[in-house]
Amino acid sequence: MSTVAEAAAARAAATAGPEPVTFAKALTTAMADAMRADDGVVVFGEDVAKLGGVFRVTDGLMAEFGELRCFDTPLAESGIVGMALGMAMNGLRPVVEMQFDAFAYPAFEQIASHVAKMHNRTRGRVTVPMVIRVPYAGGIGGVEHHCDSSEAYYAHTPGLKVFTPSSVADAYRLLREAIACDDPVVFMEPKKLYWSKDAVDLEALRAEYDSAFGGTGSGGTVSPKAAGRAAVVRPGTDATIIAYGPAVPPALAAAEAASAEGRSVEVVDLRTIVPFDDETVCESVRKTGRAVVVAEAQGFASVASEITARVQERCFHSLAAPVRRVTGFDIPFPPPKFEHWYLPGVDRILDTLDELQWED
Repeated sequence: MSTVAEAAAARAAATAGPEPVTFAKALTTAMADAMRADDGVVVFGEDVAKLGGVFRVTDGLMAEFGELRCFDTPLAESGIVGMALGMAMNGLRPVVEMQFDAFAYPAFEQIASHVAKMHNRTRGRVTVPMVIRVPYAGGIGGVEHHCDSSEAYYAHTPGLKVFTPSSVADAYRLLREAIACDDPVVFMEPKKLYWSKDAVDLEALRAEYDSAFGGTGSGGTVSPKAAGRAAVVRPGTDATIIAYGPAVPPALAAAEAASAEGRSVEVVDLRTIVPFDDETVCESVRKTGRAVVVAEAQGFASVASEITARVQERCFHSLAAPVRRVTGFDIPFPPPKFEHWYLPGVDRILDTLDELQWED
């Protein structure tokens, strides 16, 4: 290659900017980086090793780290979580995959009775640094047992943290922070976002994480940059949409559509359900005076119900209208050809915004 061509190639590389990265790739990279930083991090579950997972999120981990650190298990979710609990109690940092949301139900007794309670049961002497990855929610044309939004079960269980990223960058940040956390984390991954892309600099994210955690890869206090802190992903002044996980993209689309109608809508992405960031959420609602909570799960006795109650209690004197919800319907998840009616979409969100008692 000539000197001129080399210089041109160097300029192109310098100005190209970050490469598009998929949500799934960000998760894979987060696990790989955590495994390189800490020999105690192990990954296992159904078909996660040789196949790389049903959604290929663990692809390449067995090849790099070997069968002792990334391995397949029998089809027994209760056994997977029970084994991970024992490992976590004895110094390892297991990351297990439940494959699909509703497949995790056989493990729920282990999660609720032992994983969530072990630290309290031992008066703080035993920590449980483990991550339970749960691909969840709809939007992929799946059938029953493949599209549940089960976050309320985990959020209602004291002792568990519940993370759910909606962006490629937060997929990396939150999973690294979950693996570093000394408490058990249920990591809810929106399946329909696995193939979404964003121009993200993974090297910059690594540097950001290493700076926050001292480069140790584990054992630090979770950085406030992501876990436990909601993010205002679109600023606005007239109303606030509060969403998390798979509901964030339609919330952003609805806010964009509302702008064409002359309304400035702010969108808050919770990032984590537990811990919950009352400060950021309430600051936004007090500013705008109106709020809509958007979530894909059923509305009755849901995370959306809790968010609505918290906002109503804390922001009552700032509200110009009651807090409204846009959620899935209180039915089992429908067959694939009907799911577009079930999932909260732009039209339903806009209709609800219109009902917020606007004086005009």
